[in-house]
Amino acid sequence: MSIFTGSAVAIITPFKNGGEVDYESFGNIIEYQIANKTDAIVVCGTTGEASCLSHEEHLDVIEYCVKKVAGRIPVIAGTGSNCTETAIYLTKEADERGADAMLVVTPYYNKATQNGLIAHFTAIAASTKKPIILYNVPSRTGCKLMPQTIATLYNTVENIVAVKEATGDITVATEIAALTDGKMDIYSGNDDMIVPILSVGGKGVISVLSHVIPEQVHEMVASYLRGDTDTARDLQVKYFRLAKDLFLEVNPIPVKAATCLMGQCDGSVRMPLSVMEPQNLAILKAEMEKQGIL
Repeated sequence: MSIFTGSAVAIITPFKNGGEVDYESFGNIIEYQIANKTDAIVVCGTTGEASCLSHEEHLDVIEYCVKKVAGRIPVIAGTGSNCTETAIYLTKEADERGADAMLVVTPYYNKATQNGLIAHFTAIAASTKKPIILYNVPSRTGCKLMPQTIATLYNTVENIVAVKEATGDITVATEIAALTDGKMDIYSGNDDMIVPILSVGGKGVISVLSHVIPEQVHEMVASYLRGDTDTARDLQVKYFRLAKDLFLEVNPIPVKAATCLMGQCDGSVRMPLSVMEPQNLAILKAEMEKQGIL
């Protein structure tokens, strides 16, 4: 039940001067991504500022994305919450609106036990027949899915089929692959670890970097999977600094600044996020110029 192979963009949600959702810019960004070989779109994830959207906005953004993409590539909806019932609600609604799969983050702030996490994800998965990608990002949530827990969910819940692995620890991905006999789809959640994750059987990346170089991130994965590991390695190394600079401040502040520099949106973020600090913006802009993006 693989959802996609390759590069999925963790797409931003553009705003008009920090206010309402800018659907015109959003539609243009979607078209830009598809035209430049992005293999899937993840909407309303961390990069999409889902935690600052109302439930109505959250679901409207998913619905708009599904309609705009119109079946050309998979749309994966972020439907996680620190409240299980809220996550079930968002999952059911995203399913009805046509999302192809769901990305469900670990419950932040609550810091559930591993048994609690099994119960949480099992209940969410039971609310839909669509495939589920677990999202393991303890640096953001304060809650870590252990490899054995991930394997238990994969082995016992039919539609939990993949994990976005964003711990930054390659041994975690390796252990997940070992515990699931290499059958669970693993996606890198870190742009500086795409090739390392692929090397232990990963299927691709859910990427912030692909906002600014979508074709190159696609090619990094595609070249590795067709056996051209030299090209994949060279691309990983070439864009390592850019990937790091997109996290000079908390995501999605830098990537919104980058898309603003590219003329794709005005770069607004919602409070409590703030605009990028001038000294960091200068570093990011210089690297984008160096790479020929600007």
